[in-house]
Amino acid sequence: MSLIEHNPYRKDFPAAEQVISGKRLAYLDSAATNLKPSLVIDELDRYYRIETSNVHRGLYWLSENATTKFEATRDKIQGLINAPDRSQVIFTKGTTESVNLVAQSYVRNFLQRGDTILLSQMEHHSNIVPWQIVAEEKGIFIKVIPINQRGEILLDEYRKLLTPEVKFVSVVFISNALGTINPVKEMTRLAHENGAKVFIDAAQAISHEKVDVQDLDVDFLAFSGHKMFGPTGVGVLYGKLDLLNQMPPYQGGGDMIDVVTFEKTTYNNLPHKFEAGTPSISAVIGLGKAVDYLQDIGLHRIHEIETQLLAYATEKLKSIPGLKIYGEAEHKASVISFGLEGIHPHDIAALIDKEGVAIRTGHHCAQPLMKFFDVPATCRASMSIYNNKADIDQLYLALVKLKKFFE
Repeated sequence: MSLIEHNPYRKDFPAAEQVISGKRLAYLDSAATNLKPSLVIDELDRYYRIETSNVHRGLYWLSENATTKFEATRDKIQGLINAPDRSQVIFTKGTTESVNLVAQSYVRNFLQRGDTILLSQMEHHSNIVPWQIVAEEKGIFIKVIPINQRGEILLDEYRKLLTPEVKFVSVVFISNALGTINPVKEMTRLAHENGAKVFIDAAQAISHEKVDVQDLDVDFLAFSGHKMFGPTGVGVLYGKLDLLNQMPPYQGGGDMIDVVTFEKTTYNNLPHKFEAGTPSISAVIGLGKAVDYLQDIGLHRIHEIETQLLAYATEKLKSIPGLKIYGEAEHKASVISFGLEGIHPHDIAALIDKEGVAIRTGHHCAQPLMKFFDVPATCRASMSIYNNKADIDQLYLALVKLKKFFE
C-alpha cells in the first residue's frame, strides 16, 4: 500500500480533516502556507494560556522559561541547516524581511555604482523588489538569468552573465510558481569563482529538501516558519559570520544595543544586533516545535510521500484534454502549475472550491515568469505530507466536472 493511499501523517493536522460547505476539504495550497500539526498548535496555546512572558530581560521563572524555549529554537535551526555557529541564525518576520535586511545592510553598504546583481527569471517578487529599491538608489544594474520552456535555469547563459561587474547573485532554491529545484550549489560555486556573494531564497525548499549551508557554501540564506509547519510572522536569515559582523544594523531599538547614550550607541553582538524590539516570541517557540516535527519524520520520508503525490497528480492532470502544465523541470518539487484551455484560472479556482478543492490562482508573485510563459495567471496545486491520493482524485474530478460545464 503506497503512502499516499493511507497517509500516516494526515492525522497530525486537524485542518486537513475538515468538511467545508458540505464537501471534504482537499487542501492543495501548501506552497502558500502549510497546515499546522497539533504539537505546534498546542505549543502556541500553552505559551499564550500559561507561559506568556517577554524574553531576555526577566529574572523570574516565566521569562526564563520563555527565553530558554526561544533560544532553543535557534539551536534547533542551527542543527537543521548545519550552521557553524548559532549566532548566524537571525530571527526575522519571514523570508521577505530577510531579503530586505540583506538588501539594506549588505548590498546598500558594500556594492558600488556600476556593480551588477543577477536574479533568475523565476524569482518571487520578494526576491526582486528589495534589490531594485537599492539598485535604483545606488546606480547598480540588475540582469536576469534566463530559463527554458521547461522552467529550468540555463546554466550556460548564467556562466556568460558572470562578468567581473557581477558582485551579487540572488536565486530561489525551489520556485514557488513552478516547483523547479534549481542547482543552487553549482550556481553558488560559479558565483564565488567570479568573486560574487550569493543569497538563496529557501522558503519553498526548507520542508522539502536538505538545506545544508556549509555544503552549499552560500553567503546568505533565508526561509519562513509558516512554510515548514510553523507559525506565520517568523523566519530565519543565515549569513556567514564575517559578512554579518561587517554589516550595520537593519533596525534600531531594544535588544540590538550594547550601550546607549545621546552622544553614541554601540551595538549588541550577533545575532541580537539584527533582532531589534520584542520578537514574535510565540512564533519562534512554535517554530521550534515545527523543527522537531520535521526532524522526527525525516526529510527522506517527506521526499518519498511528495514524490508519490507529484507523480500521481501529474499523471491524472495530464489525462485531462486541454490542460497544460507550466514547468516540467527534470528536478521538481510537489508543485503543479496548470491552465485549462478556454477557461480563466480565476474561474477554475472559484468553481472547484465548490467541490472542496483549495488551490492557488494568479501570478503567484512572479509576474515576470507569467510574462515569460505569456499567460496572465496559472492555477497551482501544491502538495505536502498531509495530502493523499483522495485529494488528487478530488482535484481531478472537480476539473473534469468544470470542463464539462464549460463545453
